[in-house]
Amino acid sequence: MIEVREVKTKKERKIFAAFGADMYKDVEQAIPDIVSDEYNNFNPNKNPAYEYCRVKQFLAYKDGKYVGRIAGIINEAANKKWDTKRIRFSRVDFIDDHQVSEALFNAVEEWGRSEGLKEIHGPIGFCDMDQQGMLVEGFDVEGMFITIYNHPYYINHLEKLGYLKDIDWVEYLIKMPKEANERIDKLSKMVLKKFKLKLIEPKSRKELKPYVSKVFDLVNVAYENLYGTVELTKAQIEKYYNEFILLVNTDYVKLIQDEEGELVGFGLAIPSMNKAVRKSNGRLFPFGWYRILRAPYKDSEVLDLYLVGVLPKMQNKGLTAVLLNSMTESARRNKIKYAETGPELESNNQVQALWKHYETKQHKRRRCWIKDL
Repeated sequence: MIEVREVKTKKERKIFAAFGADMYKDVEQAIPDIVSDEYNNFNPNKNPAYEYCRVKQFLAYKDGKYVGRIAGIINEAANKKWDTKRIRFSRVDFIDDHQVSEALFNAVEEWGRSEGLKEIHGPIGFCDMDQQGMLVEGFDVEGMFITIYNHPYYINHLEKLGYLKDIDWVEYLIKMPKEANERIDKLSKMVLKKFKLKLIEPKSRKELKPYVSKVFDLVNVAYENLYGTVELTKAQIEKYYNEFILLVNTDYVKLIQDEEGELVGFGLAIPSMNKAVRKSNGRLFPFGWYRILRAPYKDSEVLDLYLVGVLPKMQNKGLTAVLLNSMTESARRNKIKYAETGPELESNNQVQALWKHYETKQHKRRRCWIKDL
């Protein structure tokens, strides 16, 4: 018999937070979440997204053992912005048992119906900085620290439950060139000169700090029209700053400023955290924190591309080429062999056009599903 319980106790919250890391600990392609971060993400006192989100967590039990989890998120800000009546599902994992997946999704769907909502979609988190997209291609490829891994059988479960594709994200593996691309270098210099822009490459976190709030302000504007996004609040910006600043290697932070001093573009990448996080299975103690803090500065062959943003009025003017050219130069100096893109909307032709100057392979795809309630 399958029993689904809403998470209420501290013990249950810990089980929920660690569920993914424990379930996939023997799957080499899966990169675990930082368990303590996940625990805090579902703490209203730690996650400012609770200012506009209502959340319920559920665990599924079979024969007394926990065999699945799911979270439901009612994002009031997103529903208002996009004029929708949706509930989100997030952090969904389950054994290959259709009774388990059905019971978990029923719990979130019933909550959504009780609130008068018309659709359920996901996996999608609190905001655009959170995890989103169920893996549907690339199960044999190592994931990223910021993305979801799931078993292939999830697809069949979702389809059987009546879920349909809403939108897909794609990911690319990019081979770093061994030599400088003179054409892109020339284009970058021309763009900077033509629009009177300045490329800023911080040498330390101290130099970076004055720009951080400006970066997140730009994120709010540049990502405004992307799928499901909501504006980050000041409290959220502070949260993500505190999470990311210790992981930043300033070799891979690139900023573009106009002649008035306005930040008009930025790029952020981090050497792969995979080995450090996997070795500790997402736990910071006893030695996980040390491995993770060292990871951005250890020799790595892979660079994870996290964020690239350009102010709308400056898009399609070559600024992304400037950012990527500088990032590529830093990667080559540090003997990076490959770069991994984060998830990119399959409809975002502007971003995907960037990779025409590189040797690339589209090797992963992830999906946001939707269902009428």
